[in-house]
Amino acid sequence: MLQCILASMVGVATRTSSPVVPRVGAPMPPRPDWLHVPAPGGGHTRFDDLRKSIHGLDLHTVCEEAQCPNIGECWNGGTGTIMVLGDTCTRGCKFCAVNTESTPPPPDDDEPMNVAKAVAEWGVDYVVVTSVDRDDLPDGGAGHFARTVRMMKAIKPELLVECLVSDFQGDLEGVATLAESGLDVYAHNVETIERLQPYVRDRRANYGQSLRVLEHAKSTRPGLYTKSSLMLGLGETTDEVEAAMRDLRSAGVDILTLGQYLRPTEHHLSVVEYVRPEAFDAYRAYGESIGFEYVASGPLVRSSYRAGELFLESKLRDAKVRSA
Repeated sequence: MLQCILASMVGVATRTSSPVVPRVGAPMPPRPDWLHVPAPGGGHTRFDDLRKSIHGLDLHTVCEEAQCPNIGECWNGGTGTIMVLGDTCTRGCKFCAVNTESTPPPPDDDEPMNVAKAVAEWGVDYVVVTSVDRDDLPDGGAGHFARTVRMMKAIKPELLVECLVSDFQGDLEGVATLAESGLDVYAHNVETIERLQPYVRDRRANYGQSLRVLEHAKSTRPGLYTKSSLMLGLGETTDEVEAAMRDLRSAGVDILTLGQYLRPTEHHLSVVEYVRPEAFDAYRAYGESIGFEYVASGPLVRSSYRAGELFLESKLRDAKVRSA
């Protein structure tokens, strides 16, 4: 179905055969004119207020650490993504700009309360909490996440909390600990299609493990929303993207984001292709047709992109359908 939609679009780059493997240092196509990111904002904006609040409490955000292109739009719109458990990751995925080290500093025991204080200062209704991978911790950091969620909910019970987490090394007890903490959205990214996993992600991560994590979160708390994300432009084919989308739906995932991979530095994987906006539109239509509750799909979409607005819009749409 999706191939038919894409094939009807003149000038849309699609890969239906000849799979490609991304490489560090490989030649890249020229960046298209339509791939444009606005500047963050400057002083006297919500972006500036959030940045001062975060830095004043010695917190980190994945928006800054991973050099996300949407930091201005999201922060000015009131959606901030806080990164807990430090700014140093124990894994070395080939697409990510976050610092890596096998033995990062221990977690800050005061961080859950500091995060709750920061969120209270912001006055936002939706917050995303994420982290680096912490394979050095027995539970991968699941308990720290759960405490952070409980602190935020204690201060502001109506706050919607999304946690974008690692696979906790496949520890399903850790998954259940977080799923039962009171969060509203459990997010974990498969990142790319199955064939490209060993080229894109750290060897300790894998496709099947990520799907099991998402499925277990849902089975632990059936009413919990689950969410995942795919990067495109790494050499995947249309068939492979379709297959990944179906696998995620089979694991019970409700919300999916698809975005263009952008190389953070020359030491990371090269972009294989820039997927046109029309193709992202077609992927969104396909995702909706196979049962995702919400699909955000576009070149600059990221897993936490305008998370609050997208989630709330989805909820409002569902409420209207039920009342009709």
